[in-house]
Amino acid sequence: ISFTFSELWWILSQSPTLRRCSAPPLPPGRITALQAVDIWRRRFIERGVTEPEHSANYIVAHLLGAKTVSGNDLTSLMLINARALCRMPVQYVIEEWDFRDLTLKMRPPVFIPRPETEELVDLVLADLAGMPGTGDAQHTCLEVGCGSGAISLSLLKSLPQLKVFAVDQSQDAVDLTAENAAWLGLQDRLQVYHVDVMTETLLRLCSRVSALVSNPPYLYSEDMKSLEPEILRFEDHSALDGGKDGLEVIKQILALAPHILSDRGRVYLEVDPRHPPLIPQWVEASVDRLHYVETRHDIAGRSVW
Repeated sequence: ISFTFSELWWILSQSPTLRRCSAPPLPPGRITALQAVDIWRRRFIERGVTEPEHSANYIVAHLLGAKTVSGNDLTSLMLINARALCRMPVQYVIEEWDFRDLTLKMRPPVFIPRPETEELVDLVLADLAGMPGTGDAQHTCLEVGCGSGAISLSLLKSLPQLKVFAVDQSQDAVDLTAENAAWLGLQDRLQVYHVDVMTETLLRLCSRVSALVSNPPYLYSEDMKSLEPEILRFEDHSALDGGKDGLEVIKQILALAPHILSDRGRVYLEVDPRHPPLIPQWVEASVDRLHYVETRHDIAGRSVW
């Protein structure tokens, strides 16, 4: 089946989702992959799409695996790039994303893992590798707010003896984490639950753990309105908004920690740059048997606590 460009865009324009997203003019006949990237890069710039060159390259490379675009390739390319013109994040557009050495399936509204969170995983791995075990017992980890499963699955991939409990308040996130675990063959050492961190149920589900790790919602509520449209329209706001001071969920996690950590267990949190002075003060005043260790700044200027 083949289409002229005008016929193809008329078909696409019948979709209510895509009707507002106008297409750039394309030359007749076959075009190279580089031409396709350049055409869509320029269109993304005009429409204010974030990281236009990066997005155009990822989309075309994901779709093709070939040197030219024509016929059915053009149909798929138009559908995918129409999503990007509507400011859908490229991770949702291509329906997958790389995190460390894993390729994860992605779909809205599940939170998209960011590159700086890879550093959080590196920190946890280094500490767990140097932590003495107890007899033949495995190390265990709890992740609060698992999203796509990026953190939990990276830990499991790197530490064959590790067992992970993962929870999220979003059923979409729980389902996607379970799907990614099965996709990667890591489901045997992962238990994932649809649980709110505030409930007592969490304490009954998990035994004592060596590490409690989370990239929680930590944005100040007032900062939500300044986010890029790609984030505001498509990502789960509850995975981003940490309340008035960004600490709403963080405080719940820290209050839980003494009840679930082993004797030498640690909490690892990715937080806002404004939080490191505030968290130790709150812990000192509000949480027994928990002590601040250190703050590390990641590549994006956020803080890992």
